[in-house]
Amino acid sequence: MPTVKSYAATSATDPLVPAPLVRRDVGPHDVLIEIAYAGICHSDIHTVRGDWGPIAYPQVVGHEIVGFVREVGAEVTRHEVGDRVGVGCMVNSCRSCDQCQAGEEQYCRQGNIGTYASKDVDGSITQGGYSQAIVVNEDFVLRVPESLDLARVAPLLCAGITLYSPLRHWNVGPGRKVAIVGMGGLGHMGVKIAHAMGAEVTVLSQSLRKQEDGLRLGADHFHATSDPATFEQLAGQFDVIVNTVSAPVDITAYLKLLDIDGTLVNVGAPPEAMPVSAGVLIGKRRSFAGSLIGGIAETQEMLDFCAEHDILPETELIEASYINEAYERVLASDVRYRFVIDAATF
Repeated sequence: MPTVKSYAATSATDPLVPAPLVRRDVGPHDVLIEIAYAGICHSDIHTVRGDWGPIAYPQVVGHEIVGFVREVGAEVTRHEVGDRVGVGCMVNSCRSCDQCQAGEEQYCRQGNIGTYASKDVDGSITQGGYSQAIVVNEDFVLRVPESLDLARVAPLLCAGITLYSPLRHWNVGPGRKVAIVGMGGLGHMGVKIAHAMGAEVTVLSQSLRKQEDGLRLGADHFHATSDPATFEQLAGQFDVIVNTVSAPVDITAYLKLLDIDGTLVNVGAPPEAMPVSAGVLIGKRRSFAGSLIGGIAETQEMLDFCAEHDILPETELIEASYINEAYERVLASDVRYRFVIDAATF
């Protein structure tokens, strides 16, 4: 069983620290990946700090992982040594339920096995990508197109697919008006992807501080939600709104921005409940929905789409020793727009 270097959380309150991590031996259908880069997602912070419930420590997080195949199991057919590959938010699922059979493993009836903080098939707790290497079943390993800069691609494995999946599911394309709520790690990917799909894209951000970035990344319009006039001016305009904010917002106010048959999709996950006015839904046959990442096939489709349209996250490359400072900057919204860890510094 290989032992690698990692950065681990030892409690909900202490800083992450360097720690040895034992990976399982490579099984017949497994792939050993030498990690090159790992993205920092806000979900990592929520998890290690116990915001979404208690977890077992020590815990290595990170579900935006890219690197190179260094070993394959005897029965692996999907990948070869030397391949550029990635791992996202899942490392396994039941494989047999209707959702898994439909290629939507994220909605596995038994619950998918997350890349970290999940109970694996052998009873152990999965450990994520803030480490030098990881062993993953070949079916949950993705091919990274050669044209994508490996140092920037990692956040596509969470932020990218989290936005791509609802935009694709709700048929975003030419002639459709789309609003992205929040201009952060998720939101900036929504702008790029919706623009590449051919939609008319509007950013709804708390202020105009990131307006220049939003327009540069593909937005057609940019409005401040702190200005009450925004909600009057944009009433009834959008076909799809994707809310990326992980804090409570006035959902009813945003629903009023939808046209008839419009859909507001939540991908942010605030811990608090968000009341919804039934009348606002009923009056114009509007929908309030949610979306969770994407299946493995759709995630591969997203990577190929990003390669075709030259889409990459806006990133800041950091060393492992900077992880704790990076967490504080994420919480302060002081990053444009995703941190990526150079795994060579573990």
